[in-house]
Amino acid sequence: MSDVEGHGPALTGQETEQVRTRVRLLIELTSRTNEYRRGLSAAARRLSPEEAAVLVDLEKHGMQVPQLHDVLCGGHVLVDNPQLYEEWRHAKGARERISSHHKQIDKKRWPDIGMRGSVVREKLHGRTAQGTWVQLEKTPAAFGKKKLPNIDDLRHLVDYVTYKITRSNVGPWGLSRKTERRPMYLSPDVAMPQNLPDAVAAALGNALKKLEEGDDTTAISEDLAHLFPPPEREDPADELGRSMANGAGRGLFGNSNVWISETRTGTAAAIRRRDRGHAPESVLAEMGLS
Repeated sequence: MSDVEGHGPALTGQETEQVRTRVRLLIELTSRTNEYRRGLSAAARRLSPEEAAVLVDLEKHGMQVPQLHDVLCGGHVLVDNPQLYEEWRHAKGARERISSHHKQIDKKRWPDIGMRGSVVREKLHGRTAQGTWVQLEKTPAAFGKKKLPNIDDLRHLVDYVTYKITRSNVGPWGLSRKTERRPMYLSPDVAMPQNLPDAVAAALGNALKKLEEGDDTTAISEDLAHLFPPPEREDPADELGRSMANGAGRGLFGNSNVWISETRTGTAAAIRRRDRGHAPESVLAEMGLS
C-alpha cells in the first residue's frame, strides 16, 4: 500500500480501488497462517475511501503484513503521531463516541471518534499523550450523549464479556491479544540521539570500513566486482541511527512468511535434459515446437 499516496483523510476513487485490490491480496497472504471470520473477502470489495485511508496511514507508519491480521481482529494500536487523530476525526462519517480507553486523556478536548465501514465495522480512535490510538470493533456501540441503549449495545456488552473471559479484544474478523495493556506500537518515538566519544566513533568507523571491504570481495565474483563499485563514504558511521524517510522500518513485508511456488517450464526441462547428455537436435525440437 505504500505506493498509494493519499491526500487528507480520504482517497480518490482510483487510489481506493488500488487499496481494495491490495487489501484482498494481503488478506489472502495472512489467511495462509491465520484465520478470519467469514465474509472478510466480500467486505474488502466494498472498502470505502475513508477505510482505505486508515489502512494506508497505518502501513505508512510501519504496519507489516502479519500485523494486519491483528488490526483486523481488533488489536489495540498506538501510533506516535497526533496528526492522525485530526485527520481521522474529520473523515466522512466520523462521529464522537464514548469509550473506556485511555481515561487519562481530556475527552472534552479530544473526544473518542467512531466510524463505521464494511471492513472496519466500527473504527474507534482517540488521542494519547503523544500520539493516536485506534482499534477496530466487531459491534458498534450506539450509546452516548442523549442516546438510549439498543440491540447493538447489548451485542457490544457480549463482546465485553468475551474480552473479560478470553483477555482478547473482539474485532470485526476475529480475536486479538493486542489489548490496551499490551498494544501494538507503530512508529514509536523512542529515538534518543547521542554523540559518541571520539575514540569510540573512530573505532566504530574502522570496524564498519573493514566490514564493507569484506563485502566488496565476497558479495560477487572478483571479475564482476569492479563493474559494481559500492558507494564511497568518508565515515560509514554517519548513517547509523538515521531513520527511513517514511518511518516505515523494514517495510510492509519485512516480517512476513515467504512462500515460493515453482513451475518447471518446458524450456527449463529441455535444457536440463540436454545438460545431462541427452542432446536433441535443438531445444525447440525437444519441446515439440519445431
